[in-house]
Amino acid sequence: MAKFFKSTVPQFSVEVYQNAFLPEGGRDVNAIVTVTSTGGGTTGGVPLVDGVSAPGRAADAAVVLMVDCSGSMDHPPAKMRNARDATAAAVETLRDGTRFAVVAGTHVAKDVYPGGGRLAVADARTRAEARDALRGLTAGGGTAIGTWLRLADRLFAVSEADIRHGILLTDGRNEHESPDDLRAALDACAGRFTCDARGVGTDWEVKEVTGIASALLGTADIVADPAGLAADFTRMMEDAMGKEVADVALRLWTPVGVEIVFVKQVAPTVTDLTGRRAQAGPRAGDYPTGSWGDESRDYHVCVRVPEAGIGQEMLAARVSLILPAAAEGAAPQALAQGLVRAVWTDDLAASTAMNPQVAHYTGQAELAQAIQQGLDARKSGDFDGATAKLGRAVQLASASGNADTAKLLSKVVDVVDAATGTVRLKARVAEADEMTLETRSTKTVRVKK
Repeated sequence: MAKFFKSTVPQFSVEVYQNAFLPEGGRDVNAIVTVTSTGGGTTGGVPLVDGVSAPGRAADAAVVLMVDCSGSMDHPPAKMRNARDATAAAVETLRDGTRFAVVAGTHVAKDVYPGGGRLAVADARTRAEARDALRGLTAGGGTAIGTWLRLADRLFAVSEADIRHGILLTDGRNEHESPDDLRAALDACAGRFTCDARGVGTDWEVKEVTGIASALLGTADIVADPAGLAADFTRMMEDAMGKEVADVALRLWTPVGVEIVFVKQVAPTVTDLTGRRAQAGPRAGDYPTGSWGDESRDYHVCVRVPEAGIGQEMLAARVSLILPAAAEGAAPQALAQGLVRAVWTDDLAASTAMNPQVAHYTGQAELAQAIQQGLDARKSGDFDGATAKLGRAVQLASASGNADTAKLLSKVVDVVDAATGTVRLKARVAEADEMTLETRSTKTVRVKK
């Protein structure tokens, strides 16, 4: 269960849910780790003034808004107008003192406000200046998203803000740079700032937008109707302004002989963190979780332990929340921790029971995969494969109570029997409905406790 550590950051807790019992010869140990952050400020949010914390002061934040200004944003012309209005609405939502910049993205990137490679400090005057600059944005040129991200990274580099957050809007495919160029930009920016990505309309590539958000630990979504951009941008900015601590790592320490099978975030979305491990000392690795406000997330940890005899018990892993060192030479701060155990038993009922949280999120991860595979099969003309996969997705969504995903699926298939996953592919599917299902396929519902 939870262990708490006093700190100047919000209160973090870690809870571990698992069935620790393994049969003779059993090796794989699964656990759901629930991380919750509540209240308080941060090293930025409640800064030290003459060695004393100063409650009520907001976290030190920087935001860069990247707006697609390629030629396709002028078709129809209302799209560019909606993008300008949405960015202006986001700027209005900035908290006083937040540093910010606006980048116009085409086949090149230009910082249109405040310009000169600088960040502005949000107040009534700079918000008004930013609105004026946004009125001058026009559509023209191509799309090279990697250049937008690299410019954002350079702008963040001039700030020492604790919270560094990007918001990126695109309406088209990344046609003016190679996939390798975009991947290199994402690799360069990963861990330096988080980024929410939005696709407006239906002419963009889902896997590009979701890939950007996944690499930069942000959210991805579709705004099929450009008229909805302002409300969406306002929500994103409100969420960014609620972040209080950045760069928290999930540290996994394992004893000799224990292997890491995978580490995944499973709520509120499915994100595989396994390949993002950074070595953190002997037998320990850090997995990035991004920025935190008042919120709770779930992670699925699977480790493989050495075989042991009946009646033996071992610590399979220790999970900790780690805040990086505040200054050079200082030690990282442990915020909370939990333990994952393994116990070998000959009690068949004990060793075969699946923990409800583990079972639920295993199903949610399978649901996301089934949707992706089903939609890919449908696009390739494999209608039998698409029917099978999307039917399985309907069955999983129904069983887990994921009503939002079930509703999205019903726009792509006719559901004959949700309990058995019996479906028929719809003859005609609106492109926006298919893209919405694909973009939101990784969103999960939490287990009912």
